[in-house]
Amino acid sequence: MTPPRRASNGQRVIRRAVASHSSTIAHIEVETDRGVFMISVAAELANMHPQTLRMYESRGLIEPRRSPKGTRLYSQEDVEKLRRIQEMTAEAGLNLAGVERVLDLEHEIEHMHARIEELELQALHARVRLAEELEEVRRSFRAELVVPYRGGELVRAADAQSPLRLRGKRRADVA
Repeated sequence: MTPPRRASNGQRVIRRAVASHSSTIAHIEVETDRGVFMISVAAELANMHPQTLRMYESRGLIEPRRSPKGTRLYSQEDVEKLRRIQEMTAEAGLNLAGVERVLDLEHEIEHMHARIEELELQALHARVRLAEELEEVRRSFRAELVVPYRGGELVRAADAQSPLRLRGKRRADVA
């Protein structure tokens, strides 16, 4: 097997030689949101009639890309969505209005999940900033705290009295 190469349009092309034949088989990997299937192929992949795809498009359930000449081009994601629509109508018994509502709610849920992730990231950044500020405050208190010679309790440096000052004050009070 030859190593993969890139086609001029950015697609990855893998060529394999078939042992019994002199021909080669090309496997092409394409982005799942890129429109590559014409309506007849997409309909066949989704096990639907092409007219059904046109109806779904007119209802706004699916939006295929268009070629420069106006041909509908369906992506792999579109085909998967068509299969889901068929599943909801055939197996779950939903009408197209119900399918449309389900798809709208799923879209809304996706946006909510994205917003939750954004808020969680903001909360994480806030926690980091808070931890940094808390550490800064702790450092500033460590600089202000001293252990007096007697007693062993922590006091602010501004409130600590030197044993020499204390003796000097007593001498002054006595005198």
